[in-house]
Amino acid sequence: MTALGFLYPGHFAEDDYPRIEQLLGSDIRVDLVHTETGEDDCRVDVLRKTGAPQRLAAGVEGLRLTGAEAVLWASTGGSFVYGWEGAHAQVRALAQAAGTPASSTSFAFVHAVREIGARRVAVAATYPQGIADLFAGFLGAAGTEVVAVHGAGLTTAAEAGGWGADEVLALAREGDHADADAVLLPGTALHTAAHLTALEKALAKPVLTANQVTVWEALRLVDRRVNAPALGTLFRREPLVQV
Repeated sequence: MTALGFLYPGHFAEDDYPRIEQLLGSDIRVDLVHTETGEDDCRVDVLRKTGAPQRLAAGVEGLRLTGAEAVLWASTGGSFVYGWEGAHAQVRALAQAAGTPASSTSFAFVHAVREIGARRVAVAATYPQGIADLFAGFLGAAGTEVVAVHGAGLTTAAEAGGWGADEVLALAREGDHADADAVLLPGTALHTAAHLTALEKALAKPVLTANQVTVWEALRLVDRRVNAPALGTLFRREPLVQV
């Protein structure tokens, strides 16, 4: 049994995780601990508080008893708002607190883009445009070319958590670009686990979503590769590189 631990901020799309666990269809256990979010507002200062070291450290205590072999900070906005160096410092502190390998959703996107061999990507975010641009900048710092950035303008995670299949598909289509090899949907408050096959069929290209890449990143950290076609292209191919 492989045990994976996730620190998930609030209660928005956390049901994606047991769904993904089921779709993996393997000896993998997904354990979530909910961290304090405070104010639900998509602003840089609020997102930085969401990912503050003391909040993550408190969550790690809840994961100790699960036997997690890797820990993921399941928040995109709560990691990339710290910038490239700051996000690295965040996961280093998390790894030290957990005593296991650690990462975050922002780095999961970076590694997943490399995994599928995408050179150019489009970002389709629920965020306000300015926050979406910060995510694009984070990807750029990793060497990924971002050819389009769409921010839908939602200001709370609760709004994103209320979106269904139609809204998620519309978001992906609005953010897509002809030159993009893949479309990225950041935001772990957005339900996407049930829609990955439909999204990739509609766009005719790989789609990477926050909760999907977060679980994949945890598996990468423990050197597990699982073939789970219902979870999209990312889970349907052999790794291109070990990063």
